[in-house]
Amino acid sequence: MKNLLTSLFFLFALFSIKAQVQNIDSTQLDSTHTVLEFEKLEGLHYLSEKPHIVVTFPENEGKSIFVDAGETAFTTDKPLSIKGLNTGDHSLGLKDANGEEVGVSFKLRSNPPFIKSDAVVFGLLMFILFIIFKTTQAKSFKKFYKIVPALLLCYFVPAIFNSLNIISADESGLYYMASRYLLPASLVLLCLSIDLKGIRRLGPKALIMFFAATIGIVIGGPIALYLVSFIFPEVLDGEIWKGLSTVAGSWIGGGANQTAMKEIYGASDSLFSAMIVVDVFIANLFMAVLLIGTGFNKRLNKFFKADDSAIEELKTNMETYQASISKIPTFYDMVFMLGIAFAMVGLAHFLAGYIGPWIGGGLEAMKETSPNAANLMVSFGSTFFWLVVLATIFGVVLSFTKYRELEGVGASKFGSLFLYVLVATIGMKMNMVELYDNWQIFGPLIIIGLIWIIMHALILFIVAKIIKAPFFFVAVGSQANVGGAASAPIVASAFSPALAPVGVLLAVLGYAVGTFGAILCTLLMQGLTL
Repeated sequence: MKNLLTSLFFLFALFSIKAQVQNIDSTQLDSTHTVLEFEKLEGLHYLSEKPHIVVTFPENEGKSIFVDAGETAFTTDKPLSIKGLNTGDHSLGLKDANGEEVGVSFKLRSNPPFIKSDAVVFGLLMFILFIIFKTTQAKSFKKFYKIVPALLLCYFVPAIFNSLNIISADESGLYYMASRYLLPASLVLLCLSIDLKGIRRLGPKALIMFFAATIGIVIGGPIALYLVSFIFPEVLDGEIWKGLSTVAGSWIGGGANQTAMKEIYGASDSLFSAMIVVDVFIANLFMAVLLIGTGFNKRLNKFFKADDSAIEELKTNMETYQASISKIPTFYDMVFMLGIAFAMVGLAHFLAGYIGPWIGGGLEAMKETSPNAANLMVSFGSTFFWLVVLATIFGVVLSFTKYRELEGVGASKFGSLFLYVLVATIGMKMNMVELYDNWQIFGPLIIIGLIWIIMHALILFIVAKIIKAPFFFVAVGSQANVGGAASAPIVASAFSPALAPVGVLLAVLGYAVGTFGAILCTLLMQGLTL
């Protein structure tokens, strides 16, 4: 433990926790204190309301308390006052004499957001989409949108509103709504008219680039850790690699894989909390880079000497098919389309709610005899994984029925609209001011993440140059790893809505191989510390 604390101390650029942890008597409490039980600390708290947090602990005598990366031992039954924490994510843990640790995570913001109501926030997000797409039709903005894709603004503008504390993803349930309801509905609608033959004609390059992206993450982690060790050599003496293992799980697979890596290697709550910030910031930043890249698609294809005729043929076939069955939708057409889409979403939720826990329960039982095998298959116990898989399957199955003709009344257009709403809610999750406030803490970890993702991109570009793969395969292969099912179809649809199913199918593959790849990456990082 001492080595871990020493490593964190040097890694964070001589960082010493600003938080002051001290005993406090009940007579010292006033209106500036927020008194919370340890078990109720989880959640969101505002410093403007009561800047001093007082935590009471059950049977706390003789235990050690951890606030982020700092340790303070206490042997008193009095509450503890925690002052001076920056805004952002934090963790607090208790460790007894036997070394058993219990921790909770909580978030601090300076002030409540200006807009708290989800109804108002949703209206604002839709108005942002209105302004963005309105300007895409203006002649004066044509040059601008040739460089900056509209999809990027749909992501970045909500991020600015969140960073300025006008809205808050922490207060809002819109991302959950979009990812659990609109995303599966969009998968159904986009797959209704899927051209499986056209996708097959894309050839093996899509899979090659997907696995190149995976390899980039596997080897990028240890390379980044090694390079940063020249500036902060102490990173190789501690357990930073355990925290980075969770980032590898997230970037190759998803949230379930990330949690699995935490369980496999035992990353502490404080490390895990820091790594989530690194994961979200770098992944979202790289998605923005990929979206910018879509504006230079033709130039990049020339650089790769890539033949994108199969992709263009698929887009053309889809456009031709849409034009052949297109008609002015009636009220009944709209009811049929949205009715079947959300009926499939409901069925996917219903089945996923049984399949995920059932497999998850089996994996929990397997941990007693084969814990490593159980952790490798953890994605299959995720309800969200099965929600994505089932929605995709339902859409593909419907494409063989008469419901395929719903494309003529705008199925893919509604699917794309749902994806754009999802993009806006993802943008709400990024807080640039918060990252700046905590740069002293997260700066070196962010540098590791940046080098890591640069190595990932470098491998992709080298492989794409060798096999002459179109930039579409580079972007979607990358995002199917780093972003998963929520963002891979978004990047794919930036090229064309007809290509969104390609992103979905690759993202599902990422969930399946995520833990395997992350373990290999972690073993390489661990090898550097030996």
